[in-house]
Amino acid sequence: MKKMLSLAAMFAVLGYASPATAEVKFGGDASVRLRGQFEDFNDVDTEDDLNFAYRVRLKASADLGSGYFFKAMLTSDNAAGGWNTVKENNTEDGEIDISNFYFGRMMENSHYMMGRLPLNSMNNPIFDLAMYPIPFYGPTSIIGVGDIPVATYNMDRIFGLNYGVKIGDGELNSTLIVLDNDVSDNLPSEGNGIFNDGYALHLSYKTNIGSVTVEPQAIVALTNLDGLVYENVSPFVVGANVTIPAGKAKIGMSGFYTAADDESGKNSAFYGGGAADVDYSGYLLRLKGEYDGLTAWVDYNHTNDKTDGGDVDYDNLFIWAQYNYKVYESAMGSFSLTPTVRYWALGEEAGSAEYDYSRLRTELIATVSF
Repeated sequence: MKKMLSLAAMFAVLGYASPATAEVKFGGDASVRLRGQFEDFNDVDTEDDLNFAYRVRLKASADLGSGYFFKAMLTSDNAAGGWNTVKENNTEDGEIDISNFYFGRMMENSHYMMGRLPLNSMNNPIFDLAMYPIPFYGPTSIIGVGDIPVATYNMDRIFGLNYGVKIGDGELNSTLIVLDNDVSDNLPSEGNGIFNDGYALHLSYKTNIGSVTVEPQAIVALTNLDGLVYENVSPFVVGANVTIPAGKAKIGMSGFYTAADDESGKNSAFYGGGAADVDYSGYLLRLKGEYDGLTAWVDYNHTNDKTDGGDVDYDNLFIWAQYNYKVYESAMGSFSLTPTVRYWALGEEAGSAEYDYSRLRTELIATVSF
């Protein structure tokens, strides 16, 4: 908390130090969450838990004139989604870090920006499928395409350089994504180390056809990338989001396909780090509805992994439903209560062997926004 107050004071001093300094505007939110979590593995109740967590997000922005701008968000970057779970005797570390920041210029028909860019991945599942196509069975938890993994484990941001331009009735955006600085492969046997780092390109074109919003997208690996399960792979993802207004409601549909085929891939260090002939493909479908404060969606994913001659099928079903109730709202801020239900079911089939995992989370979140 002391660090957060110090950072806020620093921003305030910078914002009002002199007439020539850009005015820094502040905002943010603070939340307290009560969560019930119920997990089952192969129809066996493995863990039930009830816990409290909290999150503080401080946002700053500055208008430099002529379209130049700066934005940043500070939160607990070492916690899943910024949420700090209350631990024994309140010993959890709620330290505030720079989660995302970016700056650039907005012009009449184009823009550019760079930095740790926010992804809005909860409304755009292309990122979940790109980064988590195959579930990772970690020592303490399972991480997969279900249950908003990019928003949780990647803090809903990524380092990149973005350029957007209006073309026709829509806007084309291209983002060069920088995923890592893989110096471990900078060896003579690996070739030129300059191109061993992880780069990808995200392309999207958003336009309206009548009252329907359509956004085709693609993510293409430009160099070998490292994931939680496989490394030295160059996957691609293609698909689209579609939003249809229906009176006061909105209906959203998403469909994305991914594939990777890399003979020179390898298993991640967690799985031994050995060489692997990586070969997988999969898709993700989403149906979403929004009405007033109610938001709900259903995701279905199927991925087939034929790495090293195997044949493993993964199926994910994820359901999200929440209602945001405004207890108080004014020009200065708001106070809201948000009950949420999140259900994830994962199935794995490898020949005659089958595995099932499910996780139900029920949450009540109290948030003050300012």
